[in-house]
Amino acid sequence: MNELAVIEVGREALWVIILTAGPIMIAGLVVGLIIALFQALTTIQEITLTFVPKIFIIFVAVILFLPFMMATVIEFARKLFDRMAVLG
Repeated sequence: MNELAVIEVGREALWVIILTAGPIMIAGLVVGLIIALFQALTTIQEITLTFVPKIFIIFVAVILFLPFMMATVIEFARKLFDRMAVLG
């Protein structure tokens, strides 16, 4: 296995991480921005107002995107195992 193959596997691994974590992080970011805007406009500075909706939306996002995330990780693992079989 040469350096180019190692870099390729690392690049693919980082892309899989971005694809699997991205939707959940974006959902949390959007909800956080909406809540921050709401708090700035109404001057309500309640701490639990930021955490409860974020936790709920992130939980819903995990449930919605879990099939996509699992398919992405399984496909990456299959490619990795195929490469290992070719080397071994």
